[in-house]
Amino acid sequence: MKKKPIVTNDLKLYGVATLNALSAEAARSPRRRKNLNVHPVLADPVQRLFNAMEPGTYARPHRHARDNGWELMVVVRGTFAVLRFDEAGCVLARVDLRAGDGDCAVEIPAHAWHCVVSLAPGTIMFEVKPGPYSPLEDKDFAAWAPPEGDARAPDWVRWFETAKPGEHAPGSSDPPRPRPL
Repeated sequence: MKKKPIVTNDLKLYGVATLNALSAEAARSPRRRKNLNVHPVLADPVQRLFNAMEPGTYARPHRHARDNGWELMVVVRGTFAVLRFDEAGCVLARVDLRAGDGDCAVEIPAHAWHCVVSLAPGTIMFEVKPGPYSPLEDKDFAAWAPPEGDARAPDWVRWFETAKPGEHAPGSSDPPRPRPL
């Protein structure tokens, strides 16, 4: 059963029970993730949502190919990594975010190839990005990465979990680049 936020006058409160229910839904989902929109409608100019992600979920590398296509991701619970890629699928940067320890948020610029990988059970992020949401225009998926549901996706998830700057996507024809010292 999905727990609704508590509404006090005009305040929306998102508590432990709501987040626990969201994590439980993600764990039961074949996709291993579930989101809870905070914005009232998809046309809202500011998209705000909780994303519960379990290890093993495959988020295909993508970019938001519009000038206001930035995203802000904040770790609420657990641990996740954000990978930034070049046009050919080489890792340019990796940011590991852990609740209560170290780095806790990252802003991804518009037009940047990226993906997210969950590194711990019960991981939840809070995401903010410009709207309105349009499923046809929201994401430009990387041609060098398999689509969701592809038999290769689990191998990609395992690679995302440990990928470091300078490494190329699995099956890439480009030679590996030397790692920076």
